[in-house]
Amino acid sequence: EKVAIEYLNLCDWDVEASIDYFYDTPVLVDDALLEELYNRYKGKLLFQFIAFSTYHPNIDMISVDGITLLCNDLEVDPQDIIMLVISWHMNASTMCEYSKMEFLQGLQELSVDTVEKFRDKISYIRSELNDENKFHDIYNFAFSWAKEKGQKSMALNTAIGMWRLLFAEKKCHLLDHWCQFLQDMTNNQGRTVKFA
Repeated sequence: EKVAIEYLNLCDWDVEASIDYFYDTPVLVDDALLEELYNRYKGKLLFQFIAFSTYHPNIDMISVDGITLLCNDLEVDPQDIIMLVISWHMNASTMCEYSKMEFLQGLQELSVDTVEKFRDKISYIRSELNDENKFHDIYNFAFSWAKEKGQKSMALNTAIGMWRLLFAEKKCHLLDHWCQFLQDMTNNQGRTVKFA
């Protein structure tokens, strides 16, 4: 309540402006906590069960196993679109990997320095998919992010999976027809889709 009143005062009691200001103004994060959070996920290699995770100090990035641990901490399915939006915030260059810089800058942008704060931000992050401009940016990000390093095209199945993920909640009635059209068109050709 105190924070809400503070933001309302700053915006001359304009509720919409106060909400925008609250979400657009970065909150300072504790660099030590950010570093601690990064170290929790970097260099993780998980074996059959999370209880048997091991740490590899030579891996100075968060790989798929660290991201899986992050998903468990956030109580989010790794295949949930929220992970795509989080990767967009981190401006991740490669799917299933976060460099230290990507991870730290992404969390600073989100004003997150603990797992609890991150969990609390999930509904806000998910709501960004409803913003037409942000959805457009996330859509464009998704296809460059999903390509293999150095490639201008991607496997058709990857592209179809990305479209299904992006449009699952938007109820795009032509999506199945679009995917079938692409599959029919590529039956006699290579099974890739080119994105310049």
